[in-house]
Amino acid sequence: MPEPADRDRARSAELLDRIEADGVRLLRFLYCDPSGVIRGKQAHVARLGGALRSGLGLTRAQNAINVFDDLVPVADMEPVGEIRIVPDLSTYVRLPWLDGVGSVLCDQVGHEGRDWGCCPRAFLQRAVGAAGEAGLRVRAAFENEFYLAERTPDGPRPWADGPVYSSAGLDRAAPVMNDIVDALGEQGLVVEQAINEYGPGQQEISIRYDDALAAADNQLRLRDTVRGVAECRHGLLASFAPRPWPDAIGSGAHVHFSLWDADGSTNLLSDPADPFAVSTQGRAFLAGVLDHLPALVALTCPSYLSYDRLRPSAWAGSTVSWGYDNREAALRVASPFRGRERESANAELKACDGSSNPYLALGALILAGLDGVARGLDLPEPAALDPASLSPEQARRCGIRPLPADQWDALRELEVDPVLMDGLGDLLGRCILATRRAEYEHSVQTGDDAVRAATFTTF
Repeated sequence: MPEPADRDRARSAELLDRIEADGVRLLRFLYCDPSGVIRGKQAHVARLGGALRSGLGLTRAQNAINVFDDLVPVADMEPVGEIRIVPDLSTYVRLPWLDGVGSVLCDQVGHEGRDWGCCPRAFLQRAVGAAGEAGLRVRAAFENEFYLAERTPDGPRPWADGPVYSSAGLDRAAPVMNDIVDALGEQGLVVEQAINEYGPGQQEISIRYDDALAAADNQLRLRDTVRGVAECRHGLLASFAPRPWPDAIGSGAHVHFSLWDADGSTNLLSDPADPFAVSTQGRAFLAGVLDHLPALVALTCPSYLSYDRLRPSAWAGSTVSWGYDNREAALRVASPFRGRERESANAELKACDGSSNPYLALGALILAGLDGVARGLDLPEPAALDPASLSPEQARRCGIRPLPADQWDALRELEVDPVLMDGLGDLLGRCILATRRAEYEHSVQTGDDAVRAATFTTF
């Protein structure tokens, strides 16, 4: 049997051959930092022989940079010393919107080749491992809303407006959306829906679910592809920001997820006796998500403007609440499809947006759900109406309580949540708290309009 080093060299050689066949000259080593920004380095193919195995160097301080590119002081993350961004070779793709450029998604490791303590992708891998130990396999997909905009002297302006879900709106956005869908398909992503949403110039793309790590990788691919195709091919801007304009509807990145057995053959979320109900194990998992939701939103709705989106009666899920096909609840149990009831059973976390790091968002959701299973939690009564319209007694029976009012409050909830903080680990946890609090302070000082302008295309 070949030694691991020999297998790595063989896999690297195979990938180099593929890169050459694709005509790729530059390869991007991409990762998503704790602030939710897709960052990376780019290497010439002539220098890839060693880099595919050992990675590229990165300062320890790089993850301590927030969404405004401010370097935030974090102990053990000073600009002294290096880590490595090492590619997962299975994630290689050629970027369809550029000539001669490909990319790989990377883990962050120390010199010894192990997680150095602040790698979001490694955090999700640990959560996936914990689910496996519990006999569970989590599958997920992010349902993204985003705006297309054109540049004007007065700032970005929505592009290709049309009535929501209308053929006219689909036609107007078709030149860009068709190219985006094609580019996603070329990279192996399966697009299920591509529609025009409620806001002026707002679009939505849903892709097929996958195992948790692949789902987070797919989210990075989707965000990168939408931005790249819109800008490089059409001269437009694409924004996944949760509230890019104060007078337009916000954008979410709802997480659809389901629970499967260890070999991935059976969906365990639905009740075997009633496909429209949730199984006992599924109820415990969802109850864990609800129990930790005030802290969880610090990772699923992590940016300053996220809380401008989380408003009552805005279809954003602004309370700790759940219900069957209730689009005002933070956690919606979606009704299954006829003929494939068991397979299609899933829940949707609406309190999530495109400013989130998908590895952090999905990893924390998994840990919260597993805690509910371990503790044997159960769900309260489902909300059958908009939680804002319930009477005090109805709200009590449904376990309705408010989510944090702003980014600062959410971070305070996260800091005192032992399940999520222990799962993140010391360095990654401290990094998130420090960089996000610095973001909040920066945002309060500059004001909402300045934040919108500065972060319109950050995500």
